[in-house]
Amino acid sequence: MALLLCMTIMKPNEAQPQAAPHSASIAWWNVENLFDTQPDSTLNEYSFTPLGEKCWTHRRLEHKLHGIFRTIAYMDAPDVVGLAEVENATVLQHLVQGTPLRQHHYQFIHHDSPDRRGIDVALLYRADRFCPLSATYVCNSDSASQFFTRDMMVVRGVTASSDTLLLLLCHWPSKLGGSRAAKHRMTIAKRLKCCIDSLHTIYPSNAIVVMGDFNSTIDEPPLQLLLSRTDTDSTPNKLQHLTANLPHDWGSYKYQGTWSYIDHMFMVADGSWQVSPPHLVRPPFLLKEEGSRPGVRPHRTFLGTRYEGGISDHLPLLIGIGKKEDADKH
Repeated sequence: MALLLCMTIMKPNEAQPQAAPHSASIAWWNVENLFDTQPDSTLNEYSFTPLGEKCWTHRRLEHKLHGIFRTIAYMDAPDVVGLAEVENATVLQHLVQGTPLRQHHYQFIHHDSPDRRGIDVALLYRADRFCPLSATYVCNSDSASQFFTRDMMVVRGVTASSDTLLLLLCHWPSKLGGSRAAKHRMTIAKRLKCCIDSLHTIYPSNAIVVMGDFNSTIDEPPLQLLLSRTDTDSTPNKLQHLTANLPHDWGSYKYQGTWSYIDHMFMVADGSWQVSPPHLVRPPFLLKEEGSRPGVRPHRTFLGTRYEGGISDHLPLLIGIGKKEDADKH
């Protein structure tokens, strides 16, 4: 398994789909290039600045942050929210303190990975509903081949019902990388499978929730490998694909007029845990008419370098999870 790097945890209404009555509500969302307006040392050094090709101004950033807040509020402020494509702690601080999200006591966990685009996964959590115990990172990059991508985040924490969860946040390499990226997705899938198996061996009574933008549909080789079992698996239950029964005429992402699910949530847990039916979160304000094609698509922030004024090119996923005895109390 790749090296686990210990990190310090930072402790700084349109409610619709609700994940209750389970002890924890968990959302996942790729928020499409959540950058601040300052130059940095990545390939996006000047793109996301007021004078860069994206003309990324403070006003546009504030609009995006408000849209993210509005979406999280629409989901009834989940206990934890996994995010992809976050640049740094600065934008997360703006989100949790500079928008009405602050009334829900959100804090965040983040670290800078070696991704060349300068984007990472991050976890928002309600400090009154979820208490992180540890945060570690698995390196998914391959320095030997000069392939640098997002690290995987592993967070262990306790819910308001005193249940312990392990959360694994992933953002696999894009298909824009061609066969090279496809090879790395397979390598990362093997690494993730090993990580899940090890964690379940160490913490057999904890539920493990894996969420992310995998840049793969469920029928593609990397995720088929993840779902497969081997003789060395110590997990008593096969990894459950929690979002398998989402509406087939929709998806979390739309490319060239076709919806697909490249965002997924999985779970490994013993029989004492249960999950509510998952939601594909699709409020009207996250959607836009296709124009040249029938139907709608996610209202994205950018199409190439053209500013579209939306929030993200992905739609969020939401589940509720908890011990069966916790649900019986409601």
